[in-house]
Amino acid sequence: MPGSPHSGRPPIRLTRRGRVVLVAFVATVTLVLLWLTMGSGAFAGSRESHGGASRPAETVVVEPGETLWDIASTADPGSDPRLVVQRMIDLNGLAGDPTVHPGQQLRLPSS
Repeated sequence: MPGSPHSGRPPIRLTRRGRVVLVAFVATVTLVLLWLTMGSGAFAGSRESHGGASRPAETVVVEPGETLWDIASTADPGSDPRLVVQRMIDLNGLAGDPTVHPGQQLRLPSS
């Protein structure tokens, strides 16, 4: 095509290394955009993102005769106690022995 601005220019060719670099760059940009869109806590696993500033975890002191179920039912009466108990176990590192003792301080999951 005479007079075409592209005449005389060879087509762009990417080497295998160039394709790898391009794919890695696109993947990195995509992950950064997802991280920025979903928030910094999105990939944190057990951390919960609430859109606002994070607040310190609320704590309770276990009373004599009190169980995790009792504490969960009182702390978040509108939720399924089984889920709240599991979140308390995870939050307080009680996976090996979920028994609580009077006077023990427990962090409560934010509701």
